[in-house]
Amino acid sequence: MQWAVAVAAFLASAVEFVEAFTIVLVVGVTINWRSAISGTLAAVVSLAALISVFGVALVRYVPIDILRLVVGVLLILFGLKWLKKALLRYSGLKALHDEEAIFEEKMAELRANGEAISTRIQPTALALAFKAVFLEGLEVAFIVITFGSSVTTTVGLGGIPSATIGAAVAGLLVILAGALVRTPLKQVPENTLKFVVGIMLTTFGTFWTVEGFQVSWPLSDAFLLVLAAMYLLASLGIVQWLKSVRRQQQMAMAKS
Repeated sequence: MQWAVAVAAFLASAVEFVEAFTIVLVVGVTINWRSAISGTLAAVVSLAALISVFGVALVRYVPIDILRLVVGVLLILFGLKWLKKALLRYSGLKALHDEEAIFEEKMAELRANGEAISTRIQPTALALAFKAVFLEGLEVAFIVITFGSSVTTTVGLGGIPSATIGAAVAGLLVILAGALVRTPLKQVPENTLKFVVGIMLTTFGTFWTVEGFQVSWPLSDAFLLVLAAMYLLASLGIVQWLKSVRRQQQMAMAKS
């Protein structure tokens, strides 16, 4: 289970880090890297404190069955939200997420506001970088705490260390890739990642919600694969159905 938590945290966190990196890159290129890095570091410190306080407290003081039930429901809601966006994009009903377009939009926005290029720390630029990293990082913190706190271990911290490692590796890889190319990470298949992560979150959420009611799954943890396959098949079926609905609507509009 520990490896599954680490992998899930890695994939989910990678999506959030790519989005945060795009905004930080805009600030660094448009204004200066001192403001971008300062805002990023401030957000990272704030998030680290948040996880260390609330994550450990959840594991140590909340009964595991209650925790699994609450976390399971939250993961289902979170996962379905990501799945909804992914399904709409794959069916053509929603535009694909484009990090390069977001980069250009944010850059034009900063230039329109008259932000001058300077080597000094600019409050507006620092705040923008902080907000981007903190908000996206909050989702990473949510992923780390929820995934980690739902796994029991003899150490007493549950799966939080595994989830933290997965998220940290994702962050380092995104930063490394960004430092090498210094362009929006448009090559990262973010929409596919969101689809996969949506299925994983929904799968884990379903699994832990049922366990929260003290019901045992057949095949134990191996049933996670069965749940994932069920959600995957259902999602692919929904995509095909949405595509057919879209084609019918287009034909109806063409005839009219």
